[in-house]
Amino acid sequence: MSHGQRLLRRGILLFLFGLVTGLVSQKLTNPRMGLAAHLEGVMNGTFLLAIGAAWGHLRLSPRNERLAFASVLYGTFANWFTTTLAAIFGTAAMTPLASGSFRGQSWQELLVSIGFISVAIAMITASVCLVIGFKPLVRPVRPEEHGNA
Repeated sequence: MSHGQRLLRRGILLFLFGLVTGLVSQKLTNPRMGLAAHLEGVMNGTFLLAIGAAWGHLRLSPRNERLAFASVLYGTFANWFTTTLAAIFGTAAMTPLASGSFRGQSWQELLVSIGFISVAIAMITASVCLVIGFKPLVRPVRPEEHGNA
């Protein structure tokens, strides 16, 4: 199975996780953050579907292709998972707008903060790899195209 096919399968799985999160979001400690987790699952699942569909157009070295694949997968799933944890714990450190008056225990705040920081690093890495990899193919210019024939 190619990387593109794997991303498609995992994309629909993450989309499903987002839908299920939406069903239970009102039962979480911070329902507003539960809604954010629902949206992260649905949007990141859709993102994986789009990247999976376009994967065949990437022009990356094998090493950078593996880096792009791993970072996009980690970043999307960790984003949904960390946001879900923040909703369950009611943490606020990294999400002050969505947290309202909720505050988690210090270990919970630390865990969620580390999760969100790792997501940022992974998604920036993935985005840079994808920007590089989706560059247009450069076609060599033939002498006759310059009028030097």
